[in-house]
Amino acid sequence: MKRSELNQVIREAIAFVEGKGLCFPAFAKWGPEDWAKIGEDERELVDNMLGWDVSDFGGNFAKTGLLIFTFRNGNFNDKATYPKPYAEKLLLVGDGQELPYHFHWSKMEDIINRGGGDLKITLYNSDENEDFADTDVHVTIDGRRVTVPAGGSVILRPGQSITLTPGQYHNWVGVPGTGPVMLFEVSSTNDDTVDNRFHSARSRIPEIEEDEPAQYLIFSDYKNAVKIS
Repeated sequence: MKRSELNQVIREAIAFVEGKGLCFPAFAKWGPEDWAKIGEDERELVDNMLGWDVSDFGGNFAKTGLLIFTFRNGNFNDKATYPKPYAEKLLLVGDGQELPYHFHWSKMEDIINRGGGDLKITLYNSDENEDFADTDVHVTIDGRRVTVPAGGSVILRPGQSITLTPGQYHNWVGVPGTGPVMLFEVSSTNDDTVDNRFHSARSRIPEIEEDEPAQYLIFSDYKNAVKIS
């Protein structure tokens, strides 16, 4: 993914979300010079991967991808320092944009459609070989227990939410023609570097082609941009 595309995607995301009446914390709009100045008292931002994140799965972001902003998160590897057992994320899905099949070994999550278009979610259980199982999938939608056949789908309309448990493969797409979708994820502590099992897609963490200066950073930039003494 090119840095110019990433800059544009984040600018448009900020405008879209703020146009819905929601506000970001200040660090959502920080540039590299701001991140370079943070001190020890802001280490949690870096250690817990707060802020922007993106994936294009090695291809066309508008077709297959996801833009994320993490507001809060605990830490898989340092629960003594960061005992927070939950995470909250904004997930932005374009009209017709797809997120490939994946599940989480540890994370339980609620996916909430907070506004915009409709989201189609297709579901499978995973089997002992981490492939698709031919068994019914049991989920909860707004407190109502729902059973979906293997490979079946549900539509999440604005205001609706679904609970997904570890081991449940899910794929989603912003229903074409309904507009971009503003999702929120409320979950247990999350670490996207170790707790994603994609069925066939490429790596979730992208390589960025630096064709222009960064206007914003994503969490994979922090290791080079942040120097906390």
